[in-house]
Amino acid sequence: MPKDSLHDLHQLVWTALLAATIGAGAYLIVPIGPVPVSMQPFFVFLAGYVLGPRRGAMAVALYLLAGTIGLPVFAGGRSGLGHLFGPTGGYLFGWLVTAWLCGLGRDRDGGLPWVRGGAFGLAALLTLYGMGAAWLKFALAMSWHKAWLVGIAPFIPWDAVKIVAALACARYLTRLRLLPGRR
Repeated sequence: MPKDSLHDLHQLVWTALLAATIGAGAYLIVPIGPVPVSMQPFFVFLAGYVLGPRRGAMAVALYLLAGTIGLPVFAGGRSGLGHLFGPTGGYLFGWLVTAWLCGLGRDRDGGLPWVRGGAFGLAALLTLYGMGAAWLKFALAMSWHKAWLVGIAPFIPWDAVKIVAALACARYLTRLRLLPGRR
């Protein structure tokens, strides 16, 4: 098998693996309102940090496709278009941008510095909160203040920890040289 074929296969396996972990994170939830706390954002951040912007977003897209066709991968084991376009839809679609932005945190040489990775993780989180809260506001016909209180405020400490943990895991995997190379 040519070296390029193995490289492509390695990237496909990592993309599918991270899409599967995003789905598995749906079963680790704390139901605190219309938007539950789950481990899924951790795996979305990790997909971006590990795979880079394009492949990270592809992993999220694969996850969204799996949920859309009926696999129980959305929070609480839900699936289907109804859930995708429900109150949490803004967060689900926001994960595409989140993974892409986290992937931009990598250096050109594939390194992942703490400051750069953290800055792109913060930008990704702010974008995710903006998309999710706006969708939540319009889906449930609530005020911006209520959307903030329900869809953002309870998640800030959890998500900050998830960004740091995902960044640490990606840096560790990079150090072990287990990650697929980027082109």
